[in-house]
Parts: sequence; structure tokens; C-alpha cells
Amino acid sequence: MQIPTQPIWVEDANTLRELCRKWSEQAAIAVDTEFMRSDTFYPIAGLIQVGDGEGCYLIDPVAIDDLSALAQLWRDESVTKVLHACSEDLEVFNVRLGAVPSPLFDTQIAAAYAGYGFSLGYANLVREMLGVEIPKGETRSDWLARPLSLAQKDYAALDVAHLLIVYGKLLQTLRQQERLDWVKSDCAELVAAAGEPVDAGSAYLKVGLGWKLPERGVAALKLLAEWREVEARARDIPRNRLMKEQPLFEIARRLPDSMGQLQRIEGIPRRTLHDDGDFLLGLVARACALDEDELPNCLTPPLGREFGSAIKAMKAWVRVRAEELGVPAEILIRKKEYEHIIRSVAHGTPELPGRLNGWRADLIGQSLLKIAIEQVAEVS
Repeated sequence: MQIPTQPIWVEDANTLRELCRKWSEQAAIAVDTEFMRSDTFYPIAGLIQVGDGEGCYLIDPVAIDDLSALAQLWRDESVTKVLHACSEDLEVFNVRLGAVPSPLFDTQIAAAYAGYGFSLGYANLVREMLGVEIPKGETRSDWLARPLSLAQKDYAALDVAHLLIVYGKLLQTLRQQERLDWVKSDCAELVAAAGEPVDAGSAYLKVGLGWKLPERGVAALKLLAEWREVEARARDIPRNRLMKEQPLFEIARRLPDSMGQLQRIEGIPRRTLHDDGDFLLGLVARACALDEDELPNCLTPPLGREFGSAIKAMKAWVRVRAEELGVPAEILIRKKEYEHIIRSVAHGTPELPGRLNGWRADLIGQSLLKIAIEQVAEVS
């Protein structure tokens, strides 16, 4: 079968609308993006690629203001959108289109369940499944430059040219293995997560050292982290351009009440001190003025070393189970899910984290709970 790889440039809304009408009648289309993100908070879409089995279309989001037809197609539940390692692509679409492609089929996830390995790159997957080499020479291109070079266009087209063939082969394998529902479940989770509204008020929970702070320090950290999240988005700059995590933590730990004290904290950018220093001190003052009953709880510390053997026992069991299934252990469970199980057992309320309550419950979840209960009992 001859796979079309010639790039077809699309730079006007009318052509895009006609193509979207055509694609809405298909069962599946291949999708990819090229974007830039060096000095901004949000990714900037440089190109959106669609492969339909007949051509590789390069849609120019720089030239086309009205992408509503594409957004409508993304929401069309009758058309499966096939992507590879799509987490960043989903963010691009959410920002540029206000829509996340659904239903989604991620070939990287599918390949892991089909036995091709964990986190396999697109070029390697195409080589292994189809015996086709895909050059990667334009990976670091400037995708916002116009006009794009012929080499850039060829590279972008190849990212979707073979995707539907790979999709078809993976579908066949997964149906034979009775694992297609596993992939659909994980892909639906990606779509749901990408569409969730941002909760800037919970940004402090991601600050690595936050658990070391007393309650009032946590109150300050909560305000400071929320400020950083909101302002980075509003100014469209990386979070670390405003302030890195370490000085954010240090402000919450030291609770400075003057500009002199704030300036002595290492790592705060000079621009931030100049533009936002007084406001940051005001946030600290707000935290210090809270009554005791208004303070948030201290954050949960890392698991103690006494639970190390329990984690090892659980991981060892999952490795064996993964080998039996012929899948990577990493696709079955995440590190934080091991910790969730251990913490719940240690607190006397054994439970599985949300993701392990689905099809994973019978496959690994219930067995892991039993192992955790046995291991934690030996520590107690």
C-alpha cells in the first residue's frame, strides 16, 4: 500500500471548513502539532497536522484566525482522533482551540499494552511496526517562522503519514488480546484531565518541600503559590521566570516583614523584587494575620523509611504480574499510587486510589491492597 506523505498546506478558514466536513465522515484521523514554548507559559501552536489516509494536511494556525471548524471536529464523538504521546498536544489544543480531541487514541499508550514497550517514541514505533525510517532532523525547528522550509513541511507531514496504519495494527492486536478497553479508559482519563479547570489555589500542594513548613508557613505558601500560578498565566511567562520553587518555599519559611528581609532571600529575580516585592510582603502579612483556626493543615510528609520494604514488595509483585501480561510495569501503576495505598493502610482505612478502582482493581489493585496490609502489619 502506498502511503501518501506529500504535505498539503492549508492557510485559509474556508478550505479548513471543507476539510473538516470531509473528516467528520471518517471513523478516524491522525493528528499532531508543532509548537513553541521557550519564553511563554502557554504553548504557541505553529502547525496542526491531520492525516486522513489520503493526504497529510498542514494547517497553519498562524494564518488562520478562525479554527472553530477544527474545534467542532475535536468534539465530534463519531471520529476517533489518533495521536502519539499526546499530553503536550492536548494542552496546545486546549489553549488554541478551547477544545480537546475526543475520543482519543494515543498510540504510545496502546503500544505499551500491545507489548512494544513503555514510552516508545513515534519514530521507533513506526520502525518496529512498519519497517519505515522517519528522519528527525527538524525536531528543534522554529515552527512560528514563515515561510516554513520544505524540510520542515516534509518532517511535519511524516508525523501523521503512518499514524493511521499504526493505529489499525494496534487495534487488531489489542482486540485479540482483549485490551482495547484498557487503552480507551486511559485515553479518556487524559482527555478528562486536559479539560479540567485550573485550580490555582491548590498550586502549593505541588511545592516539594512544603511538608516541612508549620501551619502558618503553609498558609503563606498557599498564597504565594497561588499568586505565582495566576500571574504566570496572566503574564504568559514561565513560572520560574517569576520565581523558582526554592525561594517561594524560603519566603514561606522565613515570613519576612520588610523589603530588606525579602531581598536577603536568595533566588528571587531582581525584576520580581522590583515589580512584586511589596505585594509578596502583603501576602505574607495576610498569612501572619490569620487566626489559628483559619490556618490550613500541615502538608503530608514523604513516606517514612519504615515503609520501604512494603513498597519494594508491592513493586516486586507488579513486576512479576507485568511480565505475565507482557506489558511494562509502569503502564499499570504510578509511584504515587503505591504511596496512596500504603498511607491508607497505615491510617486504618485501606483503599485504592481512583485509577486503580477501574479495570485495574481485579488485575492488580486488590492484590496490592492485601500485600500492603500484610507488610504494614509487620511494621506496626
